[in-house]
Amino acid sequence: MRPDRPLIIAVASLATGVGLIVGYCQGATNMNLAYPLSGSIMHIDLTTSGPGVLGGLALIALGLLLTAWAVFAAFVNQISLLADRESRTHGILDREPDESDEGKHERYPGSILSERRHEG
Repeated sequence: MRPDRPLIIAVASLATGVGLIVGYCQGATNMNLAYPLSGSIMHIDLTTSGPGVLGGLALIALGLLLTAWAVFAAFVNQISLLADRESRTHGILDREPDESDEGKHERYPGSILSERRHEG
């Protein structure tokens, strides 16, 4: 289970949903800064109408669902990598020579570490 595709679709869906809501927005924003900071106020009024309401909310819900799925897939992927770590290490480090490798004279062709047969 790979989390990359659901995550890409989730980010695109969330961005499109927020874009629809903000694009069809007819609201106002107020901001009052004061000293001390406890007197500062920020008020955002979003009023969205038309297709941005249903489409934006549906895309945001889909994006949140896919984000949860991507997080779950990432956990499953990491756990499966931990469980399968011993067999992967064994396969990489203890590699059996292939039958096609028997006729070759050099282990590392073109390097200083090449092995040559003693002819005599």
